[in-house]
Amino acid sequence: MLRSTKGFFLLELLLSLSAWLMLSLFCLPLLIELRDQSRQLELESKARQLMFEELQTQLINNKSFSNYTSILNGVEYQIIWKNSGTVDQKEVCVRIEKNSFLPETEICGLLE
Repeated sequence: MLRSTKGFFLLELLLSLSAWLMLSLFCLPLLIELRDQSRQLELESKARQLMFEELQTQLINNKSFSNYTSILNGVEYQIIWKNSGTVDQKEVCVRIEKNSFLPETEICGLLE
C-alpha cells in the first residue's frame, strides 16, 4: 500500500492553518476594540479622580477657583471651573482633549 500514517498530509496542514487564520481574523478586531475601550475607561477613571480631588481641595482649603492644565502619562487634563445654574454654586469639569487616539471627554461635578 502507498498510504502512510506516520505524519500529516499537506491538505490537513493547509486546512488547520486556514482555520487558525479565520479565527485570528475574527478575534483580532475584537481585541483591538477591547484595548481601546479599556484605555478610554482608564482615562475616564483618572479624570473622575482628578475631579474628586479638586472638589475635596476646594472644600477643605477654600482656595480661589482657577482653571489649569495637568499632564499625566502624556495625557492632557484640563480642570475648568464653571458657574452652575443655581446661585453661588460652582461646577468643576475635567476635560480630556481630543487627539489621534482618544475622543474628547468631559466629566463634571458640582461643589456642594
